[in-house]
Amino acid sequence: MAELLGYFFSVLVGVVLGLLGGGGSILSIPILVYLFQIEPVMASAYSLFVVGATSLVGAVPKYREHLVNLKTGILFGIPSIVAIFVTRHWIVPAIPPVVFQFDNFELTKRELLLGLFALLMVLASFQLIRAKREMSSDNRKFRVFLVIVEGVLIGFLTGLVGAGGGFLIIPALVFLTGLPFKTAVGTSLFIIAVNSLVGFIGDLLNHTIDWPFLLIVTALAIGGILIGNFFSRRIAALYLRKTFGWFTLAVGCWILFKEFF
Repeated sequence: MAELLGYFFSVLVGVVLGLLGGGGSILSIPILVYLFQIEPVMASAYSLFVVGATSLVGAVPKYREHLVNLKTGILFGIPSIVAIFVTRHWIVPAIPPVVFQFDNFELTKRELLLGLFALLMVLASFQLIRAKREMSSDNRKFRVFLVIVEGVLIGFLTGLVGAGGGFLIIPALVFLTGLPFKTAVGTSLFIIAVNSLVGFIGDLLNHTIDWPFLLIVTALAIGGILIGNFFSRRIAALYLRKTFGWFTLAVGCWILFKEFF
């Protein structure tokens, strides 16, 4: 039963990416860990592939609609790619099974990664819930240095917890480059695709991949993003962000409770 739910929710991963331009990892990692019973490091690796491949498919129609700024995506993506590859290939494998121990308290690698991921979910949910209108910026300056710094930070975060970082990338693109919101969403899908797939390459060098399972989940998510792209033109984005924000907050709090209490 849990596996059937996992396959069903895999479609929703793509739907969310298609509707919002981010948020796929927020669903995919809990699905892989709690419904498919995959340990967190491998789940984050699988999530990178699922979200990366799905975002790549979703970015194609956005590009055809001229909603992907390749120049911005490449400038943002290059430092991010370096950071994510280093993090997945060297930093994550170097984290010990028990990260910290004091008397009867023990912080394991699983708790660290899932705890950081859950905190990211909670922070992302506040941004989504508080949205009162579509993000926009009066700034039209392209802040190259800040874009590069943001790319490195998001690459590190993506590599550490396996999250694509769409809810961090989109605001960064709007406020640091002056892109319109819809173009930021399309460009975000392109960046997430490149970041996630490069991060997954780092895992290929460290882990044995269950390709049949991974490709099934990815195919379902790709079907979902095609659905999401179709409905994104017909449903108010603000309503979607707020609804998904409350859902993200609930799941993030549930993960924290399950892992630490």
